[in-house]
Amino acid sequence: MSLFTIGYEGSTQPAVIAALRAAGVARLIDVRAVPQSRKPGFSKRLLCAAVEAAGMQYTHLRALGTPKAGRDAVRHGRPEEMRRIFLAHMQEPAAQAELAQAAALAAAGPVCLLCFEHDPAHCHRTIIAELLGRPPIHLVPAEPRSEPP
Repeated sequence: MSLFTIGYEGSTQPAVIAALRAAGVARLIDVRAVPQSRKPGFSKRLLCAAVEAAGMQYTHLRALGTPKAGRDAVRHGRPEEMRRIFLAHMQEPAAQAELAQAAALAAAGPVCLLCFEHDPAHCHRTIIAELLGRPPIHLVPAEPRSEPP
C-alpha cells in the first residue's frame, strides 16, 4: 500500500483535496499536535468535513505531532534539532500507540500524512514515514492561481 505525505503551507484546501483525490488517498492522517490553523479550511473540523465530503476518511493522531520545542527548532532553521526532539518524543507510550494505529491504517489502504510544512525534508511527517518503514510519496498541491484583474 502507498504512503503519501502532504504539507499545506502556501496552498489552499481545494488544492490539497484535489492532490489527495488524484493520488487515490483513502484516508488523511492529520499528524499535527495542534490541529488548528490560521489558513482557511485547515482547522480540524473544517478539514475533516471537506475530506469526508470528497469521499475520504479523516483521522487525527495528536500524539504523532511535533512537540512545541521541535516546532520552534524548525521555525528557527534547525531541522536536525527538531529531528532529535521528535525521535525522543516518539519513545513515549502515547506516540508508540498512535504509530501502531497509523501502521494499521496504512496497511488497510492508501493513506496520507498531513502537516503544515511544505518541504518534507523539514517536517516530522517524513520521520513518521521512516518509522513506519515505508518510503513515502510526497504530494505537492497545485500552486494557487491568482485571479486576473
